[in-house]
Amino acid sequence: MTTNYTYHGRHRAVSHTHTRRNIALVGASTAALAGLGAAPAMANPLDDLRAQVTDGALDAHDSALEQSGQVPEEFRDVYEQGVTDLTNAVAPGALDERAAARAAAEAAAAEQARQDAWNDTTNTPCPATAKACVDLDGRRAWLTDGGNTVYGPVYISSGAPGADTETPRGTFHVTYKVKDEVSHEFNDAPMPNSVYFTWSGHAFHQGNPNVDSAGCIHLGGSDSDAFFNQLHEGDEVFIY
Repeated sequence: MTTNYTYHGRHRAVSHTHTRRNIALVGASTAALAGLGAAPAMANPLDDLRAQVTDGALDAHDSALEQSGQVPEEFRDVYEQGVTDLTNAVAPGALDERAAARAAAEAAAAEQARQDAWNDTTNTPCPATAKACVDLDGRRAWLTDGGNTVYGPVYISSGAPGADTETPRGTFHVTYKVKDEVSHEFNDAPMPNSVYFTWSGHAFHQGNPNVDSAGCIHLGGSDSDAFFNQLHEGDEVFIY
Protein backbone atom coordinates (compact mmCIF):
# COMPACT_ATOMS: atom_id res chain seq x y z
CA MET A 1 0.00 0.00 0.00
CA THR A 2 1.31 3.46 -0.88
CA THR A 3 0.21 6.59 0.92
CA ASN A 4 0.34 9.72 -1.20
CA TYR A 5 1.93 12.74 0.50
CA THR A 6 0.60 16.22 -0.24
CA TYR A 7 1.90 19.35 1.43
CA HIS A 8 -0.58 22.12 2.35
CA GLY A 9 1.12 23.97 5.18
CA ARG A 10 3.57 26.50 3.77
CA HIS A 11 1.43 29.49 4.73
CA ARG A 12 -0.13 28.14 7.88
CA ALA A 13 0.85 28.98 11.43
CA VAL A 14 3.29 26.47 12.82
CA SER A 15 1.85 23.21 14.07
CA HIS A 16 4.08 20.57 15.59
CA THR A 17 1.42 17.92 14.97
CA HIS A 18 1.01 18.98 11.37
CA THR A 19 4.76 18.86 10.75
CA ARG A 20 5.10 15.43 12.36
CA ARG A 21 2.15 14.17 10.32
CA ASN A 22 3.66 15.37 7.03
CA ILE A 23 7.02 13.76 7.68
CA ALA A 24 5.35 10.65 9.07
CA LEU A 25 3.37 10.27 5.85
CA VAL A 26 6.60 10.37 3.90
CA GLY A 27 7.95 7.76 6.30
CA ALA A 28 4.93 5.57 5.63
CA SER A 29 5.69 5.74 1.92
CA THR A 30 9.26 4.73 2.68
CA ALA A 31 8.07 1.76 4.70
CA ALA A 32 5.74 0.70 1.91
CA LEU A 33 8.58 1.04 -0.54
CA ALA A 34 10.82 -1.18 1.56
CA GLY A 35 8.17 -3.94 1.58
CA LEU A 36 7.58 -4.03 -2.14
CA GLY A 37 10.53 -6.31 -2.89
CA ALA A 38 10.44 -5.30 -6.52
CA ALA A 39 12.06 -7.31 -9.29
CA PRO A 40 14.72 -5.64 -11.47
CA ALA A 41 12.04 -4.74 -14.01
CA MET A 42 10.49 -2.42 -11.41
CA ALA A 43 13.72 -0.44 -10.85
CA ASN A 44 12.68 2.72 -12.64
CA PRO A 45 9.24 3.10 -10.99
CA LEU A 46 10.81 2.50 -7.59
CA ASP A 47 13.46 5.10 -8.29
CA ASP A 48 10.69 7.55 -9.11
CA LEU A 49 8.92 6.72 -5.86
CA ARG A 50 12.11 7.12 -3.87
CA ALA A 51 12.63 10.51 -5.49
CA GLN A 52 9.08 11.53 -4.57
CA VAL A 53 9.64 10.43 -0.96
CA THR A 54 12.91 12.38 -0.80
CA ASP A 55 11.38 15.47 -2.37
CA GLY A 56 8.44 15.29 0.04
CA ALA A 57 10.73 14.97 3.03
CA LEU A 58 12.84 17.92 1.91
CA ASP A 59 9.77 20.06 1.23
CA ALA A 60 8.37 19.24 4.69
CA HIS A 61 11.76 20.03 6.24
CA ASP A 62 12.01 23.39 4.48
CA SER A 63 8.42 24.34 5.30
CA ALA A 64 8.88 23.49 8.97
CA LEU A 65 12.09 25.53 9.22
CA GLU A 66 10.45 28.50 7.50
CA GLN A 67 7.89 28.51 10.32
CA SER A 68 10.46 28.11 13.10
CA GLY A 69 10.31 31.83 13.79
CA GLN A 70 6.87 31.32 15.26
CA VAL A 71 8.21 28.87 17.83
CA PRO A 72 9.15 30.41 21.20
CA GLU A 73 12.83 31.23 21.15
CA GLU A 74 13.67 28.96 24.07
CA PHE A 75 12.33 25.96 22.11
CA ARG A 76 13.53 26.96 18.65
CA ASP A 77 16.83 25.07 18.60
CA VAL A 78 15.15 21.90 19.83
CA TYR A 79 12.38 22.33 17.26
CA GLU A 80 14.79 22.83 14.34
CA GLN A 81 16.97 19.92 15.39
CA GLY A 82 13.88 17.74 15.69
CA VAL A 83 12.78 18.67 12.16
CA THR A 84 16.22 17.81 10.82
CA ASP A 85 16.35 14.52 12.73
CA LEU A 86 12.93 13.50 11.38
CA THR A 87 14.00 14.34 7.83
CA ASN A 88 17.18 12.29 8.20
CA ALA A 89 15.14 9.38 9.51
CA VAL A 90 12.70 9.50 6.58
CA ALA A 91 15.22 10.27 3.84
CA PRO A 92 18.71 9.39 5.08
CA GLY A 93 21.44 11.46 3.44
CA ALA A 94 19.03 13.67 1.49
CA LEU A 95 19.96 16.87 3.34
CA ASP A 96 23.69 16.21 2.97
CA GLU A 97 23.33 15.37 -0.70
CA ARG A 98 21.35 18.54 -1.34
CA ALA A 99 23.89 20.63 0.53
CA ALA A 100 26.72 19.09 -1.47
CA ALA A 101 24.88 19.69 -4.76
CA ARG A 102 24.25 23.32 -3.84
CA ALA A 103 27.89 23.81 -2.86
CA ALA A 104 29.04 22.27 -6.13
CA ALA A 105 26.68 24.50 -8.12
CA GLU A 106 27.90 27.60 -6.27
CA ALA A 107 31.53 26.62 -6.88
CA ALA A 108 30.83 26.03 -10.57
CA ALA A 109 29.10 29.40 -10.87
CA ALA A 110 31.99 31.14 -9.12
CA GLU A 111 34.51 29.47 -11.41
CA GLN A 112 32.49 30.42 -14.48
CA ALA A 113 32.33 34.03 -13.27
CA ARG A 114 36.11 34.00 -12.71
CA GLN A 115 36.69 32.58 -16.19
CA ASP A 116 34.35 35.11 -17.77
CA ALA A 117 36.20 37.95 -16.02
CA TRP A 118 39.55 36.52 -17.14
CA ASN A 119 38.36 36.36 -20.75
CA ASP A 120 36.98 39.90 -20.68
CA THR A 121 39.56 42.26 -22.19
CA THR A 122 37.35 45.35 -22.11
CA ASN A 123 37.94 48.13 -19.60
CA THR A 124 41.66 47.39 -19.22
CA PRO A 125 44.46 49.97 -19.26
CA CYS A 126 45.62 48.66 -22.65
CA PRO A 127 45.45 51.51 -25.21
CA ALA A 128 43.81 51.17 -28.62
CA THR A 129 47.21 51.81 -30.23
CA ALA A 130 48.71 48.60 -28.82
CA LYS A 131 49.04 45.47 -30.92
CA ALA A 132 49.82 43.23 -27.94
CA CYS A 133 48.61 43.59 -24.36
CA VAL A 134 49.97 41.80 -21.30
CA ASP A 135 48.30 41.61 -17.89
CA LEU A 136 51.09 40.35 -15.63
CA ASP A 137 48.96 39.91 -12.51
CA GLY A 138 46.23 38.14 -14.49
CA ARG A 139 48.80 35.93 -16.27
CA ARG A 140 47.26 36.62 -19.67
CA ALA A 141 48.13 38.28 -22.97
CA TRP A 142 46.19 39.05 -26.14
CA LEU A 143 46.58 40.62 -29.57
CA THR A 144 44.54 43.63 -30.61
CA ASP A 145 43.76 45.70 -33.66
CA GLY A 146 42.32 49.17 -33.18
CA GLY A 147 41.38 48.35 -29.61
CA ASN A 148 39.58 45.13 -30.55
CA THR A 149 40.87 41.79 -29.36
CA VAL A 150 41.78 39.59 -32.33
CA TYR A 151 43.50 36.72 -30.49
CA GLY A 152 43.31 35.54 -26.90
CA PRO A 153 43.52 36.18 -24.10
CA VAL A 154 45.94 33.31 -23.58
CA TYR A 155 47.63 32.02 -20.45
CA ILE A 156 51.22 33.16 -19.90
CA SER A 157 54.01 33.28 -17.39
CA SER A 158 56.40 36.17 -16.90
CA GLY A 159 59.56 37.01 -15.02
CA ALA A 160 60.13 35.66 -11.55
CA PRO A 161 60.16 38.22 -8.71
CA GLY A 162 63.43 40.09 -8.45
CA ALA A 163 65.11 43.18 -9.81
CA ASP A 164 66.99 41.19 -12.46
CA THR A 165 64.17 38.85 -13.51
CA GLU A 166 60.86 40.71 -13.35
CA THR A 167 59.19 41.57 -16.64
CA PRO A 168 59.12 45.36 -17.05
CA ARG A 169 55.81 47.19 -17.22
CA GLY A 170 55.03 50.02 -19.61
CA THR A 171 54.84 50.77 -23.32
CA PHE A 172 57.32 49.08 -25.64
CA HIS A 173 57.70 48.33 -29.35
CA VAL A 174 58.71 45.20 -31.21
CA THR A 175 62.41 45.53 -31.99
CA TYR A 176 63.08 42.34 -33.98
CA LYS A 177 61.99 38.71 -34.33
CA VAL A 178 63.93 35.42 -34.48
CA LYS A 179 62.05 32.27 -35.46
CA ASP A 180 64.52 29.69 -34.08
CA GLU A 181 66.13 31.67 -31.30
CA VAL A 182 68.30 30.22 -28.52
CA SER A 183 69.34 31.75 -25.23
CA HIS A 184 73.11 32.20 -25.08
CA GLU A 185 72.68 33.32 -21.46
CA PHE A 186 71.10 29.99 -20.49
CA ASN A 187 73.23 27.37 -22.25
CA ASP A 188 71.60 27.84 -25.67
CA ALA A 189 68.17 26.92 -24.34
CA PRO A 190 65.63 27.01 -27.20
CA MET A 191 63.40 30.10 -27.48
CA PRO A 192 61.23 29.43 -30.56
CA ASN A 193 59.14 32.26 -32.01
CA SER A 194 60.97 35.04 -30.18
CA VAL A 195 59.45 38.50 -30.59
CA TYR A 196 61.69 41.00 -28.79
CA PHE A 197 60.17 44.16 -27.38
CA THR A 198 63.24 45.58 -25.58
CA TRP A 199 66.93 45.78 -26.45
CA SER A 200 67.79 44.10 -23.15
CA GLY A 201 66.51 40.64 -24.03
CA HIS A 202 62.80 40.71 -23.18
CA ALA A 203 60.65 38.81 -25.66
CA PHE A 204 57.51 36.83 -26.24
CA HIS A 205 58.53 33.26 -27.02
CA GLN A 206 57.44 29.67 -26.75
CA GLY A 207 57.91 28.34 -23.22
CA ASN A 208 56.10 26.69 -20.37
CA PRO A 209 53.35 29.10 -19.19
CA ASN A 210 53.38 27.36 -15.82
CA VAL A 211 57.03 28.23 -15.17
CA ASP A 212 58.34 31.70 -14.36
CA SER A 213 60.83 33.14 -16.82
CA ALA A 214 63.89 35.33 -16.42
CA GLY A 215 61.92 38.30 -17.74
CA CYS A 216 60.39 37.11 -21.00
CA ILE A 217 56.74 36.25 -21.66
CA HIS A 218 56.24 32.49 -21.99
CA LEU A 219 53.54 31.41 -24.44
CA GLY A 220 52.20 27.98 -25.32
CA GLY A 221 53.24 26.54 -28.69
CA SER A 222 50.30 27.59 -30.87
CA ASP A 223 50.00 30.90 -29.03
CA SER A 224 53.66 31.71 -29.69
CA ASP A 225 53.03 30.99 -33.40
CA ALA A 226 50.18 33.51 -33.42
CA PHE A 227 52.21 36.22 -31.67
CA PHE A 228 55.20 35.63 -33.96
CA ASN A 229 53.11 35.75 -37.13
CA GLN A 230 50.91 38.72 -36.21
CA LEU A 231 53.43 41.05 -34.54
CA HIS A 232 55.87 43.08 -36.63
CA GLU A 233 58.75 45.44 -35.99
CA GLY A 234 57.50 48.73 -34.54
CA ASP A 235 54.22 47.30 -33.20
CA GLU A 236 53.29 48.65 -29.79
CA VAL A 237 53.37 46.30 -26.80
CA PHE A 238 51.66 47.40 -23.59
CA ILE A 239 52.44 45.59 -20.34
CA TYR A 240 50.71 46.37 -17.05
